[in-house]
Amino acid sequence: MNQTPDVKLSPDLSGANVEDAGEHNRAVVLRCIHRQAPISRAEIARQTGFTKPAIARIVDRLLDEGLIIEARRRHGLRGQPAIELEINPDAFFAIGINIDRDHLTILAVDAVGNVRARVHHEKRYILPAEFMQLSADAISHFQRSRLIDDAHLAGIGLAMPDWLGEIAFPGRPANYWEWMEFDVRAALEDLTQHPVFIENETNAAALAELDYGLGAESRSFLYIAVNACPGGGLVLDGNGHRGAMGLSGEIGWVPIADGKDESTQKVRLLGEIFSLFCLYQFLAEHGIKVSVPQDLLTLDARGKRLVSQWLKEMSAHLAVAVRHVGMIVDPDAILVGGRLPIRMIDELLRYVHEHLDASDGALPSIHRASLGEDASAIGAAAMPMAAALMLASSDEVQRTRSPLKYMDRLNN
Repeated sequence: MNQTPDVKLSPDLSGANVEDAGEHNRAVVLRCIHRQAPISRAEIARQTGFTKPAIARIVDRLLDEGLIIEARRRHGLRGQPAIELEINPDAFFAIGINIDRDHLTILAVDAVGNVRARVHHEKRYILPAEFMQLSADAISHFQRSRLIDDAHLAGIGLAMPDWLGEIAFPGRPANYWEWMEFDVRAALEDLTQHPVFIENETNAAALAELDYGLGAESRSFLYIAVNACPGGGLVLDGNGHRGAMGLSGEIGWVPIADGKDESTQKVRLLGEIFSLFCLYQFLAEHGIKVSVPQDLLTLDARGKRLVSQWLKEMSAHLAVAVRHVGMIVDPDAILVGGRLPIRMIDELLRYVHEHLDASDGALPSIHRASLGEDASAIGAAAMPMAAALMLASSDEVQRTRSPLKYMDRLNN
């Protein structure tokens, strides 16, 4: 799968004082506001190391250009109340698309991560032609309804699994291999004049969590997604870490000893036994038909007991993976998200904690991710947004003093 290189949602916030703040210093200030908002001028100066006069010059320009706004005054401190700064939500918009083996989600997102519109299709094994038609329809709907300002559209981001047409899953149609030969980047670029960004869906979810979720509390974490197929995304020191082959954090490849009796245990990959599709199959073996996550919320008492049984079994395997990650990567935290319903994630983590409490050594804390099932689509939208913020900080673009000019540069 083609990925978009060099798009970071978490750049270094350090800089050097210069008489005339240039491209790097503007980028540092803009991204500091993007990451830390609401934030005062004095706090920006402390975090970046810039002088207060330098901050005043840069902030005034960003205000003039409509990229940031003065949100409110912070009271309760000595002296004049500090004015807090935020990114202007209407400065940019982006489209975030998440395609997986069991759904398609398309979001319109503003510059601070607010979802302005959502189109969701709960459908398995969508083929490339239908994917393009549904995506085109959603984008057209966003534009016609004026849910986004096309003149300020930073681009389209796509989050999708690796090996989408390759790995065998129950019920996969014979022609699903079309994804292997489909140039999704070229197809999306034919659909729009705006830039296109592509990333693995769990990496995108991890970066969304970094920018809009628990990233303010944890700068290094592994994000584990419980989706149709499990996935993992790694963030180290505030930056998404793909690895040499783009496979960093792929938790589904962790080997697990499956079975209670050691004499009959088999070593299997975590991804072969731990996913939404695996849960559906487990329930089907007990006579309960479930095909979408929402079905899990309407189960009767027997169905709920079976889900709890499955979660308890999986918690032991997940605890093993947590130990491995803790020893090898040593992150601040492990976040569990994806499309498994929230209360079932909470139940799963409760069982995981029971296994980890009995273990020796320091392990990362494990928490439910904060963004829910749309994290991958939000992360997809964050990629063009990050690129727009970088471009808006360039010296050449400074002189335009207009977000519309930024869009002209980004689109050309």
